[in-house]
Amino acid sequence: MYSWLWRKLPGTLLLKLVQAILLSGVALAVMYFFVFPWLDVVIFPETETQI
Repeated sequence: MYSWLWRKLPGTLLLKLVQAILLSGVALAVMYFFVFPWLDVVIFPETETQI
């Protein structure tokens, strides 16, 4: 998967590196802000905090 992504990214080595870092950051942000909170509610519904 990583070699396929590396081949598909346009540009020089430095540009590919920057793009790969940005893509990783976006993927981590999506996981942190959307997937993990949803998964927490699905797996542990009784521990939902109410503020």
